[in-house]
Amino acid sequence: MNDTNSCPLCTRPLPEKPSKHHMIPRTFKGRDIVLLHRVCHRQIHATFTERELLNYYHTIERILENENIQKFVKWIKDKPPDFHVRTKNTSMKREKG
Repeated sequence: MNDTNSCPLCTRPLPEKPSKHHMIPRTFKGRDIVLLHRVCHRQIHATFTERELLNYYHTIERILENENIQKFVKWIKDKPPDFHVRTKNTSMKREKG
């Protein structure tokens, strides 16, 4: 778990009840957890499949390499910590099935 009070993805202060993200999906017996905003957590899962999270995107640094995540972080960085918006699946993930 991250020890700070800020989201490792967007760096905004975390809400009182942050979302827990398994760096390797629970489906694959992942145990390492980071705390994120709910909207940041949903964006990760809207962008990547569980297999992609297992095989490559299992660190915050690698997640931040993705162009769609970079655009999301740039967009959300000035929003208040309790900001939430419904997350849609990206077309990239939809095409993968």
